[in-house]
Amino acid sequence: MEKARLAVLKAELKAQIQEIEGIYTRIEDRKRKTDKAAMESVGYQLHNLYCAFENLFKIVAETFENQIQDKSKFHQELLKRMAISIEGVRPRLLSQECFLLLDNLRSFRHLFRHAYSYELDERKVKIVLDDAFTLRGICRNDIDAFLNSFE
Repeated sequence: MEKARLAVLKAELKAQIQEIEGIYTRIEDRKRKTDKAAMESVGYQLHNLYCAFENLFKIVAETFENQIQDKSKFHQELLKRMAISIEGVRPRLLSQECFLLLDNLRSFRHLFRHAYSYELDERKVKIVLDDAFTLRGICRNDIDAFLNSFE
């Protein structure tokens, strides 16, 4: 990969990681409260967290391949794409462990976004919340390994 293109990729990923960390900070703040509104706010931030990760994936896809054919499954296909190496193009971005945690977060985001009359189940939000914090370090390590593979 040419030096200038790699520098742009690194800068864009670094900026997106800062966005993701900002969402984690908001989640940490909101999870301290235990009322229904706080739980809904945590749910909203978990939704935002997946969207921020997906924006990071779009940066990678646009830098390398950017060709997801089935737009009806865009979110699922983009995530799957990040978990595979594309020979001669790029290494995988995500480990299998990271992929599975992100897929659970993606499913929650879909539910949160489309279930207008659905009450959030606090137990399920806690599971997704635990997964999100497990994901934090794993994904960061995966991103660092991805970037280091170009040096």
